[in-house]
Amino acid sequence: QLELVHSRAEDLAHDNEYREKADVVISRAVSNLSTLAEYMIPFLKKDGLCICMKGNNINEEVSNSENALQTLGAKIENIYKFLLPNSKIERSLIIIRKVKNTPKNYPRKAGIPVKKPL
Repeated sequence: QLELVHSRAEDLAHDNEYREKADVVISRAVSNLSTLAEYMIPFLKKDGLCICMKGNNINEEVSNSENALQTLGAKIENIYKFLLPNSKIERSLIIIRKVKNTPKNYPRKAGIPVKKPL
């Protein structure tokens, strides 16, 4: 089932109708991985997946996200690197699995995840 909702992730993720209900959440070029994880992971059920499309230079970003992922109850399951079709542009898909419930105080209020990533 697909439902479109217009809201800030920081607000909607605290609504029990949406919190920890999704099997999969997908993003493309939103923010650094720590901030992105804070937006996405609260929507996932335990064992759900985040699929994040990123650029090709992700090693530092992945390393910097370890604390955020652990805090939010998730871990990187796999990273796939590929070329965009009909180009030489490299991209990465980071697959994150939720392994435990996310603490209720996440995500933090709008603006804080960007200014102070976990």
